[in-house]
Amino acid sequence: MDFILRFCLGSEDVPSPDARRRCGVRSGGIGIVLNLLLFLGKLLAGVITASIAITADAFNNLSDAASSVVTLIGFRLAGREADEEHPFGHGRMEYLAGLVVAMLILLVGVELAQSSAQKILHPEAVTFSPLSAGILAVSVLVKLWMFLFNRKLSRHIQSATLAATAADSLSDAAATGTLLLGLLAGYFLKLPLDGWLGLAVALFILRTGWGAAKDTIDPLLGRPMDPELAADIDRIVLGHDYILGIHDLVYHDYGPGRAMMSLHAEVPADGDFLEIHDMIDHIERELKAKHHIETSIHMDPVVRDARTDALRRQIEEIARQLDPSCTIHDFRITAGPIHTNIIFDVVVPYGFRLPDGEVRCELAERIKKLSDRYFAVIQVDHSHVNYTRQP
Repeated sequence: MDFILRFCLGSEDVPSPDARRRCGVRSGGIGIVLNLLLFLGKLLAGVITASIAITADAFNNLSDAASSVVTLIGFRLAGREADEEHPFGHGRMEYLAGLVVAMLILLVGVELAQSSAQKILHPEAVTFSPLSAGILAVSVLVKLWMFLFNRKLSRHIQSATLAATAADSLSDAAATGTLLLGLLAGYFLKLPLDGWLGLAVALFILRTGWGAAKDTIDPLLGRPMDPELAADIDRIVLGHDYILGIHDLVYHDYGPGRAMMSLHAEVPADGDFLEIHDMIDHIERELKAKHHIETSIHMDPVVRDARTDALRRQIEEIARQLDPSCTIHDFRITAGPIHTNIIFDVVVPYGFRLPDGEVRCELAERIKKLSDRYFAVIQVDHSHVNYTRQP
């Protein structure tokens, strides 16, 4: 298996779009060949034993072969370059391929449930055959290998499509193993289990299909950035001189290896802006080289003096008292003859326990207690990243 992984991935630590396409195409090719062989073997076993469950499982493998064709085509289409009609590339075709695979899994589950229900209502004798039992046993081993192979490959390239394929292979192994046990139980114990086992397999397949569909629908609808990726981006950006903080990080997923991101970087207002701009360009290139993310960084100049820093720390503590997940940014002070404006943005998670208006009122009241001269001007933002930044 390691040899095949090296053959698919090459030596890249972070798989490029081309490496992802190569992995998907080769995984699809392997799936087509093995599933067609399993279909023929199980169809033979189903005819010999007159088992509706085994025959249905054979057609499940035929649908898996079709799924592998979809996977192969999906990865090929996803690897196409951007064009005038699709300026962000075709990477989301991989997600659409995964969704089609999930729909095929669900369709097989529904058809198998219907056939099994008929077999429960009208049971028929199942004929035991050592050849059929051997075919089913080999099928279980092959599907377990396909599960391990696709799972390892999906983790290397972070592919929801290959993860769905791996889940499908595991469900097939469990389904076929259940049928094998039922065949043995029917022969030795004379129990009419064929229909009931077929129904159990159908429910297992439906559960797998639903999970696979959810895993592919989420990135199509839009989901938060992976917390580990967000933490590494923090580390990279904050590891450079002049960067005092980052906020408003927004991540757009146009398919694996085809992402765009924007963020605001706080920099000293009294710094050399030509030098800082050059550093920002370097950070954007670094993020693209390591994570294949096209990044646009907006510079936010902030004043850092003793008074501003001390007051900012006080208000950061007030925000954390409201909720540990709250953070602030774009903090600045404008002093006047009568009052001092304290201007900042506060970031709260989606689904926060307080409405935005109450967040502003609560913080403003607490800030007022620091001094009657303070007037808080607060903008409430919602975090697009589900992880806690280190202070």
